[in-house]
Amino acid sequence: MNGVTGRMGTNQHLMRSIVAIRKQGGVPVSPTETIMPDPILVGRNPVKLKRLVELSGVEKWSTAPDDVMSDPAYPVYFDAQSTLRRADAVKAAATAGKHVYCEKPTAVDTASALALHRFCEDKGVKSGVVQDKLWLPGLVKLRRVIDSGYLGRIFAATGEFGYWVFDGTGVPAQRPSWNYRKEDGGGIIIDMLCHWRYVLDNLLGPVRAVNCRGATHIKERVDEYGAAYACTADDAAYSMFEIEGPEGEIVVNFNSSWATRVRRDDLFTLHLDGEKGSALATLRDCHVQHANNTPRPIWNPDIEQPIDFFEDWAKVPEQEIYDNAFKVQWELFLRHVVLDEPFRWTLLEGAKGVQLAELGLQSWKERRWLEVNDLT
Repeated sequence: MNGVTGRMGTNQHLMRSIVAIRKQGGVPVSPTETIMPDPILVGRNPVKLKRLVELSGVEKWSTAPDDVMSDPAYPVYFDAQSTLRRADAVKAAATAGKHVYCEKPTAVDTASALALHRFCEDKGVKSGVVQDKLWLPGLVKLRRVIDSGYLGRIFAATGEFGYWVFDGTGVPAQRPSWNYRKEDGGGIIIDMLCHWRYVLDNLLGPVRAVNCRGATHIKERVDEYGAAYACTADDAAYSMFEIEGPEGEIVVNFNSSWATRVRRDDLFTLHLDGEKGSALATLRDCHVQHANNTPRPIWNPDIEQPIDFFEDWAKVPEQEIYDNAFKVQWELFLRHVVLDEPFRWTLLEGAKGVQLAELGLQSWKERRWLEVNDLT
């Protein structure tokens, strides 16, 4: 596991996924068998690695990735490094015959991301890319609402994501400083449009066109060591997507921002409108309103609004226990490696995410709509 000393790698992948799987006794595959991951932590900073060993209970660590790559005891390579370091490390792992699982974005341009997918295919290794939001409880519930036909033909969607990331003056920033430096692979477009590609593709249908406008609203921030730096990457993205839905075009408006103060249901919301009903998903919940329960508003700014627009929405009930989304996908990938079960979230899907992000940046630069071509 390379790069797990970072925030996401430590919290979601090591502690809440691999350590959690080990604590539960592995991934059960039969009444008598489990898949038990035996990780070794790899990084450049021995101080951070030793601290992580103490935190996780994982005993093995190394600052010599080449030595670990050549060790047949580790058939899977996981990468959670910063984006610019990923491609070379993944290629080295595939060359060594390791199956590859990695964070997104898999690269900063489509050609490199697609080449990475093909490289792993040529080496005959299995690959996977993190697409965690598909297993968020709110989106799992939303998927079931869509599949039930409750909404009818879906024609529009609105997504809102983000929160205020402190600039580091007074209150420490809650995201790493490289996120706001383009030269280090930062930027919300390259980060979040990769997510929205797989979310929209899997929930609604293939994304066929994009129009995006980025912005760098906060011009200067303070890094982890107290030094001020100029922000060179976008911290907000205002996007529209055209989707080829199963029953016709779906128009999507999606705002992503690290410079907004939240006054909505959650840090992430996705609102769908259909002929028969509407739905709104958050990270954990989903609310629906059928046509029969829709109030009849009348525009009258001279009086207080008589309708409580939240009242007539029904909350989708908790029908099961929802595990950590990262952990769920980890278990599926481990089953894919060991049992050869199907796993469709490969590096090709990662390349599709990079493609949408790259087109988003191009759309911003050229101030126009762009078509999204099929990479397959």
